[in-house]
Amino acid sequence: QVQLVESGGGSVQAGGSLRLACQYSYYTYCMGWFRQAPGKEREGVARIYTTRTYYADSVKGRFTISRDNAKKMVYLQMNNLKTEDTAMYYCAVIKCDTWYADYWGQGTQVTVSS
Repeated sequence: QVQLVESGGGSVQAGGSLRLACQYSYYTYCMGWFRQAPGKEREGVARIYTTRTYYADSVKGRFTISRDNAKKMVYLQMNNLKTEDTAMYYCAVIKCDTWYADYWGQGTQVTVSS
């Protein structure tokens, strides 16, 4: 079973930036970032397969997913944050080219204020 540990969440004003990090216990091909806002369903934000990436329309052009396999890390750089980006963010091991997750991290909170 893959262990995932997220970090990097926090509070920021609208227009600011944060970088989330996810440490994984062993390499998997496909990984993703998800988020869940209060009262809403969990949604896929970004996913990565080797160097190929995919983004939800709501974050395209503002968020960047990347990975460092040597460090066993996946990152989510979030720029130009909006209040609607406020959510708990989760790292996950996913089935490639889908939003189906096999393993989840515990989540890290991102709060964007106006």
